Amino acid sequence: MEPRFLLLSDVAAELNVSDSQVYHMVRSGELPAIKIGGRGQWRVERARLEEYIARKYDETADWVQSNPLVDRDPE
Repeated sequence: MEPRFLLLSDVAAELNVSDSQVYHMVRSGELPAIKIGGRGQWRVERARLEEYIARKYDETADWVQSNPLVDRDPE
């Protein structure tokens, strides 16, 4: 069974980005997370990560739709 909550380093590995990029996403509110424990360690719920990924797919699809690839060398 997969854990419900992920470390920021786990999220970084899932997204293939750096730990600092994930920290920035969390601190900016782009990726929902919680702080737990006496030292205030960040955790991201797996369900929230999956929602984030789905949202990014939707945003990317919208961007692709709005920015069609133009063939610069027509035959």
